Amino acid sequence: MGLVRRLYRGDTKIDFIGSRKRWYIASGVITIACLALIIFKSFNFGIEFSGGNSFTFTKPPGATLEQAEQVVQDAGAEVQTAQQVGGGGQTKFVLKTAALNIDETAKVKEALSKELKVDVNDVTDSAVSSSWGGHVTKQALIALAAFLVLVSIYIWIRFEQKMAISAILALLHDLVLTAGVYSLIGFEVTPSTVIGLLTILGFSLYDTVVVFDKVEENTRGILGGTRTDYAEAANLAVNQTLMRSINTSLISLLPVGGLLFVGAGLLGVGTLKDLALVLFVGLAAGAYSSLFLATPWLVDLKEREPRYAALKQRVLAKRAAVARTGAVESAESLADTVAEPEVATAGAGAGAGRGGASRPPQRRRPAGKTGRPSGSKRKR
Repeated sequence: MGLVRRLYRGDTKIDFIGSRKRWYIASGVITIACLALIIFKSFNFGIEFSGGNSFTFTKPPGATLEQAEQVVQDAGAEVQTAQQVGGGGQTKFVLKTAALNIDETAKVKEALSKELKVDVNDVTDSAVSSSWGGHVTKQALIALAAFLVLVSIYIWIRFEQKMAISAILALLHDLVLTAGVYSLIGFEVTPSTVIGLLTILGFSLYDTVVVFDKVEENTRGILGGTRTDYAEAANLAVNQTLMRSINTSLISLLPVGGLLFVGAGLLGVGTLKDLALVLFVGLAAGAYSSLFLATPWLVDLKEREPRYAALKQRVLAKRAAVARTGAVESAESLADTVAEPEVATAGAGAGAGRGGASRPPQRRRPAGKTGRPSGSKRKR
């Protein structure tokens, strides 16, 4: 509970900036792996992008998706994807194949009707040209480029150039990571995937801009002092906004996780999994990059400027001087503490020897005796 309270008050002291080399190495390894997946494994493009035919029909009693897929393949069509959507009495099979002509399409429908006992009129078929997918891809890339340009201009005007560069680098990291996970799992790339990919851009930038706003507040007027440098002020900003980032990420990931694990996983709503996966991975990557990459990259860029490099040297020099002063004062205090008993001992010896040799100890008189010589009389 103490940690939670510190998180909400922004009192944590996690060294995000000082440990940035670790984050760089980890992110670099993950990014290289994702790029390798994208290049060598590529994506499982749906018929909207690769072109082809789709056959949709209500699940026959006792039939399985594997049986339906085998029937279509035996009819001479290459099945690219097969999925079951819906539930209960509304369960449907959706099989997507390579491009077919009219005769091949009719042959597939007749085979499904004969083998699975499905009315041929209940089998819905649709054909999509690959040119449509190319058009969608082109428009998505144009939208992405326009988005990046406009966002860069806004951050540049609202904050500064180096913040815009750091934010865009973090955004590109999120896109590569999301695409790599999508390639690894092998889900179909559909228009929903493109929509989800464009959606996560806004979230990633939102979380980064929140942190940058606090960095700007903490570093305002920092060049005029010697108490802290830019890296320490930025690290404080990340700690102060840490709980907000956690809350925002959790609130976003919970409903998307419900779509992915409950909707697509448990209920079998296959049409949701492509959108849910890209959103889930993208939101998680955006939360990570805003804390562990965007701000450290900003610090690296800022500390290359001579004025911030000089500030860091002044701060270090002042702290070294304070440390030396403290060490000297501690040594003097220790010397005074050691010298006090010696002075006291010397004073006692001087008192004993005052007037020459020290006097011998006197005897104590016996009890009841006055100590006067014998024969003397007391004067009245």
